[in-house]
Amino acid sequence: MSSAVSRAVLVTGCSSGMGRAIAIRLADQGWTVYATARRLEAIEDLASFGCHLLTLDVCDEGSMYAVVARVEEAEGAIGVLVNNAGYGLEGALEELEDADLRNQFETNVLGPLHLTQLVLPGMRRQHWGKVVNVSSVAGRITVPGGGAYHASKHAVEALSDVLRFEVRGFGIDVILIEPGAVASQWVEKAVSDIERRIDPASPYASFNRVVVRQLESAHHGLLALAARPPEAVARVIERAVSSPRPRTRYVVPAVAHLFTGAHRMLPDRAWDAVMRRMFPTPSWGGAPCSDD
Repeated sequence: MSSAVSRAVLVTGCSSGMGRAIAIRLADQGWTVYATARRLEAIEDLASFGCHLLTLDVCDEGSMYAVVARVEEAEGAIGVLVNNAGYGLEGALEELEDADLRNQFETNVLGPLHLTQLVLPGMRRQHWGKVVNVSSVAGRITVPGGGAYHASKHAVEALSDVLRFEVRGFGIDVILIEPGAVASQWVEKAVSDIERRIDPASPYASFNRVVVRQLESAHHGLLALAARPPEAVARVIERAVSSPRPRTRYVVPAVAHLFTGAHRMLPDRAWDAVMRRMFPTPSWGGAPCSDD
């Protein structure tokens, strides 16, 4: 084991989209990349890009321990952790099952936090490290139907802000990546999940159907024109981890600042009014109603 500072990178959720692009970009730029996914066969081709492949489930404590131990045995420490694995649970909050809610937070919040706890001792030993948490603009705004996902990303934002303070003195940076419109399979997975759970007899049935339509139209309609490929996020992350003094937050693409800015400037009632133009207010009658 070398006494030199390890700059080995561990990336979670590499089977598609941003995780795959991040692993390829960092490997291409000379980083020692350990790409992970729950199913190894889903990332086999990443070996041809120079990535080391490992099976990792961020909801499985034993899996996380094993991966960290294996990388540290080979590299001495994990220098950069990219917490990318995650998904979106959509639908009216009242109807979400406990098991689904727990899995949302296990995947998006608790798993990444525990993995971070496991790599921090190695980073402290070498007085250098970077924790990159892939959040979302959804961690700074809210849209009806996405309560569980928004809550999980708000939690990632809060944990990252606190962790940044707590580990700074050890030479460790904590970096938030906040993607907005990024071309990926995220929407297809979210839509498939919510459609499976729509109950025609539910008072939220019409609302959930509109959530589906808004997700599809936003990511395949006008918003798709502003969407960037996953490689755009990968380039930002590579720039951030290469910087001796990275920013605390990176929004990708830049146009996403318009949404976070509007949410910050508008009073709550005004934001709610904008949302009512996009989504029906759930009610027994099924017609939109005002709460003003």
